[in-house]
Formats: sequence, structure tokens, C-alpha cells
Amino acid sequence: MHHGPWLVDCVAMLGFNRLSLRRGGHLLFQQVTLTIHPRWKVGITGANGTGKSSLFALIRGEIDPDAGDLTQPPGLVVAHVAQETPAVETPAIEYVMDGDHDLRQAQAELAQAEQAGAVQRQATLHARLDALDAYTARSRAARLMRGLGFKPEQEELSVSTFSGGWRMRLNLAQALMCRSDLLLLDEPTNHLDLDAVLWLEEWLRAYAGTLLLISHDRDFLDGAVDHVAHVAAQGVRLYAGNYSDFERRRGEELAQQQAAYEKQQREIAHIHAFVDRFRAKATKARQAQSRLKALARMEEIAPAHVDTPFHVAFPKPQALPNPLLRLEDVVAGYDGRQVLSGVRLSLQPGDRIGLLGPNGAGKSTLIKLLAGELTPLAGTSEPDPALRVGYFAQHQLEQLRPDESPYAHLQCLAPKASEQAIRDFLGGFGFVGDKALEPVAPLSGGEKARLVLALLVHQGPNLLLLDEPTNHLDLEMRHALNLALQDFSGALVVVSHDRHLLRSTSNSLFLVAGGGVQTFDGDLDDYRRWLSEHDAGRQAQAAQAPAGHSASARRDRRRQAAEDRQRLQPLRNTLRHLEAELKRLGAEKADLERRLADPAIYGDAQREQLKALLMDQGRVERALSEAETAWLETSEALEARA
Repeated sequence: MHHGPWLVDCVAMLGFNRLSLRRGGHLLFQQVTLTIHPRWKVGITGANGTGKSSLFALIRGEIDPDAGDLTQPPGLVVAHVAQETPAVETPAIEYVMDGDHDLRQAQAELAQAEQAGAVQRQATLHARLDALDAYTARSRAARLMRGLGFKPEQEELSVSTFSGGWRMRLNLAQALMCRSDLLLLDEPTNHLDLDAVLWLEEWLRAYAGTLLLISHDRDFLDGAVDHVAHVAAQGVRLYAGNYSDFERRRGEELAQQQAAYEKQQREIAHIHAFVDRFRAKATKARQAQSRLKALARMEEIAPAHVDTPFHVAFPKPQALPNPLLRLEDVVAGYDGRQVLSGVRLSLQPGDRIGLLGPNGAGKSTLIKLLAGELTPLAGTSEPDPALRVGYFAQHQLEQLRPDESPYAHLQCLAPKASEQAIRDFLGGFGFVGDKALEPVAPLSGGEKARLVLALLVHQGPNLLLLDEPTNHLDLEMRHALNLALQDFSGALVVVSHDRHLLRSTSNSLFLVAGGGVQTFDGDLDDYRRWLSEHDAGRQAQAAQAPAGHSASARRDRRRQAAEDRQRLQPLRNTLRHLEAELKRLGAEKADLERRLADPAIYGDAQREQLKALLMDQGRVERALSEAETAWLETSEALEARA
């Protein structure tokens, strides 16, 4: 009988001793020595194809090493997410409960004892089931399903009724249901939305066993792991700390190489330009503050990505009409069923919108509406004649022509382009040499996603619609895409469970919920709180409605709201003053730069005037820096007390 991970307290959970592994003639690991201790939560990182998934296959005993050995404690219970889900008629909640193998075994033995009339055996098994919390198993499975986005009415539906992505969620729930000592998760967020990712991160933090997690989502890794094992050059190197700590350490190591250092400095200078450009436009406290921090964070992580093989750059759109697209009182849905109503939205060049909202609320519906794939049921959609939409969604990966190469796909879009130009462009997306000429069919999900992005980028859109663009992309490609989106001059609307992408590319957030679309006045931390309150509010609504709507309750709420406004008013006044000062100083700086751009000012006769202008420029830049610092500090103080 297995009692759970808290009883496994050995010196080492996993021990790799001079281990080597080949797959298909390709050397993945050579003389790897590594120890994973109990209760560690380890993020496994590295480029695609370096052997991360093979490492999991080794641990599960599906393959054997070519040399060396892997040691595990006896009786170790390993849980992992099955990659295939049979189209069975088993109710979904029963399928999830099947993950608790101890429970199912005890239930099967009890059924046999009852059939045999073995009373003493039945008593023993009832005690065992009680120790296994058998009578709360269904509610535990229901909580797992709810956290991963399933509705209560879906619990009794058969597994066969769910789509592939939702079956993968069931497989994940089944793995979490297992009483495991060691949990192996390989890209668990690929089929999840942001709400489910936030829930899973909390669950993993509370998990009592040892975790090995392959993921390309840096925020998810930061929240879930305390060690990083980086796979590269046929080796595995262990770092203490979360993913951000790893990036800093790796950046320092790479910066010691002169060529890498020079490339790093160019990257940092590029990101500085993004940060400086955005500061001049910072007007909304929480979202602007969050964006500034994300852009500053990009500067910190740049050193860890100086050796990236990817380079993505959007061509300048041929036209940038304003607005690009306008929606007026639009109602949208499918087969006459309304999903969204009263949608009003005007997209302008430079808009960067991140869409938030619970699963099934209509985020993808809104994206399809903007892409023109969905016709409004009512209201008007007014695209500018010069609108060019670049739309990325997961279903487009299946629309690639399997027998044709990446080169052939791009050549169809650009028949007049030279062979070298096409190869150079594809090389930026990782299709180098013969890879550009091989058929698409055997490509991995990540490679297909890169190709779809390459085709989208090459078309030079002025409106980008990205629905979970980072699924299957590794960290290096995500970093390259992130940098490219910073330079994109059109409008961007993105749905993503990758919080780093949302933070560093979105200037404004929109909430899709309750059948409508509205601006969200907050950042992603506020959205996490909104989700928690939204879920709690729905559960408590019926019970609390009478008391919450009493006259005294309304008076109490009005009094509390008035006190909150009075308490926070001085900070709000300071923030408004600072925003006005930033606007004034920004205008003064722009005027000085315009005057300094005049060649005449550099003549001998203008020497004193030039000196005065340069002194003014220095004064304004210092004042801007001080005002920005004060604005950030005031914003943080207001957020902390709100």
C-alpha cells in the first residue's frame, strides 16, 4: 500500500551516474551525473531536441541508458500525463478518479470480498478506504476538474464527448489525482488557458512530492520550481533557484565570452529603446507600471538569450489607416446563439491589447470576429479597405500542406522573391539548410507553429491577432517573438496563458466576461484577484444575496467606499500631478530635440544658444527621470493600499 509522498525521505529521489543515451544514432546525453533530492521542484529547460522528453522516458523505464545508470528508491510511485486518451464511455469524473490507483485497487478488492462473503476482509478494506479518504475522492476529483476549467455539468459526460484538448486536461487531472512521490509534467500548459495555468501553478506549489517540469513558460516556471536543470551540449547542469535566477546566472556565464557579450550589449541597447519609448506614453498607473517592469525585465533576461538561433522581424506595413477596424454594438455568436453583445471597439495603429476572461467567456470568439472569420449577428464591423490581418490560431497548424516544404509554403506567398531571400527569412525561424526543403508532415508542433508564424510575419500585416501563439514554442523562440512584437507598428490583440508575453507586449487589458467586453483597469496580479473573487462570488451569491442587499448593508458599503476614497485621495492627487508633469516635461524634451536637430544651431554664431539648449536638455532629462521614479513609487503605494 502506498501512503503518499511524505513518506519518501531518502537521500536521493533520482540519481544519474555517468549516464549516456543515444536515440536514433543521435547522442543526447554523455556521462551525465546528477542528483535530484526529495521534494525538489525542478524545471527542465533547453532547446527542442536536446533530450528533455527522453529524460522522462528514462525515468519511467520506457528506455534504457546506453551507459551508466539511473537509481530510484524502491516503491517509488511516478505520475505522468498520458499522451493518448481512449475514446471511452467512462464518465469524466470517474476517469479522473482512476488516477488514484490505491483507491481503485482497494475498491476492487472490496467488491471481491463482498462477492465472496468475507466479512473480516470487508472490515479491513473499509478501514483501508477510510485511511485513503475514499469518501472524499469524488469531491477531490471534482475540484481538480473545476480548477482545470470543467463545468459541474460536464462531470458525468463520457470521455468520448470531449475534444482532444479537453481530453488532455482530463489526463492532467488524472495525473494530479495520483498519490505520487514523483510527478513528471511535460508542457502541461499547452492545452490550458490563463485561468487554468494560474490554478495549476498554485496546486504545484502545494504538491508534497518531487516535481520535474518541462515548460517554456517562464512565469509558470518562476512560480512552480526551486531548481532548474538546463539540458545542453549532451549534458545537464543544475542551478538552484527559480527560472529568473537561472537566467541571471546563465547570462553572466555567457557574458564572459567576448562575442556573446557584444551581441548581448546590442540586444540590451535595443530593449532600452523600447523602454524609453514606452515611458513617454505611460498614462495608466497599474498597467503602465506593469509594462515598464516587464520591459525592464526583458533587459535583465537578454544576456541569457544571446546565443538564440532565431531572429524575427516584422516588415513595416504598407499602410497604417486610423482606425484600422471599428466594431459598433456588435452581437457575436454561433448558429444564432449569442456569446457576446454590445461590443464596441476601435483599433488604431500602436494599440496593444491583451484579452483576459474565464474559459469559454468569448475571447476566441472576439478574435475570430476581428479576423473576419465570424460575421456579426447584429451591429456593424467596419474594416478599413487597407486593413491587412495577420491571424494566428492553433487550428492553422493543421492547415499546412503536409507534403510541401517550408520553402514551398513561403514561395507561394512571395513568387518573385529570390531563393536566397526565402532561405534567409526561414533561417530566422530555425529552418536552416535542408530543414527548409523537407516536408511539413513530420515536423513537431513547435516547428509547425514557427512556420505558421513565419508565413504570417512575411505578409506584413497591420493588425495582428494572436490566439495562444506560444503553444509549443520554446523559450528562445518566445524571446525572439517578444522582441519582434515590441517593434511592430500596427495594432496587436493577443490571447495567451503566457503572462510574460502579456506583460511585455500589452499596453491595455480587456476583460471578456458576462457576455461583454470592457477595459480592465488593473494588471495581471489584479486579474488573479478578480478571478478568485469572481469564483468565490458565484459560489456564495445565493446564500449571501438577502443579507448583502439589505438597506443596512448598502449603507455600510457606501460608507466604506467613501472612507476608501478619502484615504486614497492624496495619493491619487499626487499621481495626477505627476502624470501632468510627465506630459509637460515630455513636450519640453521633444521641443528641445527638435531645436537641436536644426543644423543651423551648430554654427559659430549660435554657440551660446547651443550651450543653453544642451543645459536645458540635461535639466529636462534629469527632471523626467525623477518624475518617472516618483510616479512608479506613488503607483506602487496606491496599488498596495487600494
